Amino acid sequence: MTVARPLSLITGASSGIGAAFARQLAALGHQLVLTARRVDRLETLAAELRERHAIQVTVLPHDLADPAAPRTLCDELDQRGLPVDWLVNNAGYGVPGTFVANDWATHADFLQVLLTAPTELAWRLLPGMRQRGHGRIINVASLAGHVPGPAGHTLYAASKAYLIKLSQSLALENHAAGVHVCALCPGFTWSEFHDVTGTRDKMNRLPGFMWLSAEDVVRQGIAAVERGDAVYIPGRVNRAIKTLVQLLPDRLALRLSARESKRYRNTQV
Repeated sequence: MTVARPLSLITGASSGIGAAFARQLAALGHQLVLTARRVDRLETLAAELRERHAIQVTVLPHDLADPAAPRTLCDELDQRGLPVDWLVNNAGYGVPGTFVANDWATHADFLQVLLTAPTELAWRLLPGMRQRGHGRIINVASLAGHVPGPAGHTLYAASKAYLIKLSQSLALENHAAGVHVCALCPGFTWSEFHDVTGTRDKMNRLPGFMWLSAEDVVRQGIAAVERGDAVYIPGRVNRAIKTLVQLLPDRLALRLSARESKRYRNTQV
């Protein structure tokens, strides 16, 4: 079955890929629930989309680093009578520096946002999707989840690899119930990500053909989940990188990762 006016919940919707998802799903006629920490940005985006598309946009600000946030968010959705048809698990960030260079509280918050929160949101919202016979879940992973983990940003690739495997299992478990699950795995994407992590100057050394816009990533991701793709890598260059890494011996692939880490990451303890 299909839903005439689907309701989409987008995490990390205040900028970048999350905001691009909000704009493109709104253009497709979706009602939206937007969540992130920056309330002012969410309200500005919500006002833009209400005016442009005459849709319902609900702003529910939450910090997903709070372990209680996923349950509280879903309780609010139930109280408002907002059944979620599309879940876009997009919230995320990077922690620059080596593993021991950061305190445990920093890593714990990261793991809560990147692993636990998206997993719990899927667990809480999947039963309703299955009962209604229709649903879409997009877990925004990364090309980093397909290649050897680099030094610096230690937990980032590991967390994205987890989202890829989770999405594959959920796709197999729920396809017959009318629910598609897709791990969207972009490579370098124009957004605030590298500004926040302080690596913009290093990232600017990359050639232009390595980059995609958030709009292109989202457009391809929506098409992929509708097709029923469990994993999708946008961009021919990114798909070629993934294929090349798979063909290389592990030792050589790890050596290449070590070399690139020194160029684009803070690998000092």
